[in-house]
Amino acid sequence: MSGIKVLIVDDSALVRKVLREILQEDAQLEVVGTASDAWSAMQKIKALQPDVLTLDIVMPGMDGLDFLERLMKSNPMPVVMVSTLTGQDTEQTFRALALGAVDVIAKPALDVREKLDEMAGQIIERVKAAGQARLQRPSQRFLDGPRPVMPVLSRRVVGPGVAEPIIAMGASTGGTDALQEVLAPLPEETPAILVVQHMLAQFTAPFAQRLDRICRMQVREAVEGERVQTGTVLVAPGGRHMVVARAGDHHVVRLQDGPMVHRVRPSVDVLFHSMAEAVGRQGIGVILTGMGADGAEGLLAMKRAGARTLAQDEASCVVFGMPKMAIKAGGVDHVLPVVEMPGRLLALVDAVQGS
Repeated sequence: MSGIKVLIVDDSALVRKVLREILQEDAQLEVVGTASDAWSAMQKIKALQPDVLTLDIVMPGMDGLDFLERLMKSNPMPVVMVSTLTGQDTEQTFRALALGAVDVIAKPALDVREKLDEMAGQIIERVKAAGQARLQRPSQRFLDGPRPVMPVLSRRVVGPGVAEPIIAMGASTGGTDALQEVLAPLPEETPAILVVQHMLAQFTAPFAQRLDRICRMQVREAVEGERVQTGTVLVAPGGRHMVVARAGDHHVVRLQDGPMVHRVRPSVDVLFHSMAEAVGRQGIGVILTGMGADGAEGLLAMKRAGARTLAQDEASCVVFGMPKMAIKAGGVDHVLPVVEMPGRLLALVDAVQGS
């Protein structure tokens, strides 16, 4: 990866200056220009041909969301939203993702220079991930209007006393759409699913609520000590690691404030390692689209403990980083498109219960 050209669009001169300084610290990023409004951005996109756009939501004239919607129709490109509003108004954030933004970064409202400098590593990593992103069609599921009706799959009914497996999933860039594709078709009696999606703390609960509206399973943000139960999807809260632990004849989730792993918290690796230890052969691990290597070591640990493992294929990933590293590490049994995962998951559930 080299020479990712970035155009910064923000109405604040200070933010434009600080973002330029941060991004130019990385040799693989080249800031080719800045713009203070949508009109100027349109002209500079034509002239400079950037690979990635960082875009504010609140701007004079045309706001960032209207601009994003027009851009994705006329000249689609990877966009990272960088806005104070994304940290305060989750509806705007999810609309930006649904319209085609690759990622969002919450810009601080106060002490902008100091706080942005503290976020430098995160900003650089997300912009670089956007530079590798494969653009997907805008998602209709989180936009206004009727939700599409997803066909529901069915699973084989087993007799009493047969232990239910536990499914663990990890995702990062592009994961909001991928998780929808996997979870929406699953029947309500699907075994428990634990999810780590790299996402800011203020977004994980609303994200779980939105998934709950389109899924047959119950989806919610995980709570410390909550029992892991069939028919439930538990999403790790942003800023806290989630692990699964045995408690007598059942399993519970534990939330931890430990150090970041792979520069993130929650970490997919932390969840997967706990699955290997506490669930073993009754586990199923799934690694989805995302930048970096989080989850690769943990998925290998799950496989060595006897779990079944899946990875999303390159063609359906927004960023084929996490699945690629998991495959390279040797921890993946099956590689397949995201649309095929619900059916394969249910087949693996049957296999676990029949073994």
